[in-house]
Order: sequence, then structure tokens, then C-alpha cells
Amino acid sequence: MAYIVTQNCFKCKYTDCVEACPVEAFHEGPEMLFINPDTCIDCDACRELCPVGAIFAGDDMPDKYKAYLDYNAQQCKSTPVITQKKDALPTAKTKEDLEKMGDAQPRPI
Repeated sequence: MAYIVTQNCFKCKYTDCVEACPVEAFHEGPEMLFINPDTCIDCDACRELCPVGAIFAGDDMPDKYKAYLDYNAQQCKSTPVITQKKDALPTAKTKEDLEKMGDAQPRPI
């Protein structure tokens, strides 16, 4: 099953992961990235590069993020492919900041 971007990317949009993708599966929305499940080859090259732990394997995803499976697929239909690293959003948080926020962190869906 494909890798999926979840809520920790929302309002952060770190792009460390996109350059590692060998099949150009990442898409860029205004406030977060998405992985196209039809393009992803499950290579795991991106997951460890995400500084906020936003990327999960679809079959290893915590239940609280299951809605992101469909959300990534839907958003990839209307967002462009991204293949080069860019600066994160000014609202980007660290993984530690997001862990402190817990359920209070913003969500796109």
C-alpha cells in the first residue's frame, strides 16, 4: 500500500521528502503535500526524511490518520506534482512542537 502524508504536514509543508521520490508521487497543495497512491511504489525513501513524522505507510497508519488515505488521493487530482525542495511555510512547526500540541494541532480535514 502507498505511503500517505498526514496532518503533521498541514501548515508546515517541509519538502525534504520530494527529492527522494523516484517516481514523482508528491503533489503540492497550498498548505501541505500529498502522495499520489496510484504513483507511489512503496519504496520508503521519503518517510525518514520528513522532519515532522507526517508520512506513514498506508498499512501501518495509526487509526486517527485513516481519513488521509482518501484525502491524499482526492487532493492529488487537483494539485501539481512537486519534485524539488522548497522552503517550508512560515507557519512550520518542529516535531516537538507538534507533539506538545497533540490533538490541538490544526487539521486540514
